[in-house]
Amino acid sequence: MNDDLNAIITVVDEPANDIDGPLAGKRLLVKDLIDTAGIRTTYGSRIYADHVPTSDAEVVRRARAAGATVVGKANLPEFAWSVLGQNPWYGTVHNPTHPGKTTGGSSSGNAAALAAGMCDLGIGTDTGCSIRLPAATCEVVGLKPRWGVIPLDGVFPLVPTIDTVGPMARTVEDVALFWSVLAERAVPEPLLAGLTVGLLRQPPGIGDGRETETSDLAETYVADLERLGARVVEACVPDATAETWPMFLHEAAQSHAATFPSRADEYTDKMRTRLDAAQRVEPDAVDAAYRALEEWRRFKPEVDLYVSPCYAIDLPAEDADEADIRLPLSSFLRWVNLVGWAGLAIGNLQLVAPHDETVLAAGLAWERR
Repeated sequence: MNDDLNAIITVVDEPANDIDGPLAGKRLLVKDLIDTAGIRTTYGSRIYADHVPTSDAEVVRRARAAGATVVGKANLPEFAWSVLGQNPWYGTVHNPTHPGKTTGGSSSGNAAALAAGMCDLGIGTDTGCSIRLPAATCEVVGLKPRWGVIPLDGVFPLVPTIDTVGPMARTVEDVALFWSVLAERAVPEPLLAGLTVGLLRQPPGIGDGRETETSDLAETYVADLERLGARVVEACVPDATAETWPMFLHEAAQSHAATFPSRADEYTDKMRTRLDAAQRVEPDAVDAAYRALEEWRRFKPEVDLYVSPCYAIDLPAEDADEADIRLPLSSFLRWVNLVGWAGLAIGNLQLVAPHDETVLAAGLAWERR
């Protein structure tokens, strides 16, 4: 396979899956955070460079059982902890849609390969933006499902309270079909007519006191939404009531307890710095973060779904310093993981609702407009 984009860590040369299921004939690229039986799975790290799982993750098993053929393992940042497509061990993923610009992270290889036609489907993960941001920057489609809908068995954890795994493709139709296989639910019928759509010009704060970005980009979608029968209104989502970052650090430290700090020298400097900080997080701050998260997840929206951009700043260069752009680049995405809802990226258009079926139905209607 010609991979000028550096989108794939391991190419899989297997015969086509002969199962005549709903995904028959579809070439599947699996993020290298997700276990595949007999196929090297690095988690984007040096530590697991030669790791070969003995069993498939449940999502891979379901995809194979539906007829998909695994063609490779997609490149990603180290342990999926980045909003950029950079990896010092396996190289930077290049964006075929916007050359020289970032693919976003961390399902970087999946999005780039889909945009370049190297595969038909991708399985990615999303803890803060990691399916939707690459889908947006490479102008493909990706679903972050509602937390808990699709099983995470066999997926290396980052922050289990907000980790999700979900489908990526070039069309909403293919994402919806793949979601039905992974979630074991029926594909919803297209629906936008009669729904109230909240126009989100500013995402909620995640409790760190930082004022989030504002954008009028979603206004460009209003005329089509209304033509399709939706009622569009101005909307907002309340901020988190306490800093949520301590929860992230606390769970990240637990996820890496087997190898950090015991094998700290095998992590990059960036990861060591983050995990060092995670060792020092205060228990009281962690408790406050969990209380804020529980409260936020009880929020009931007054609209059926929200529309916003996925990102609202100029796309950074692929070699950008993440410290400069991490929060501005992901602010319209990160809150969705914290409240546990579903988010669908169709290029830079994001649809958000409490349930997968709502965003998929709306996305299907949007795609068929």
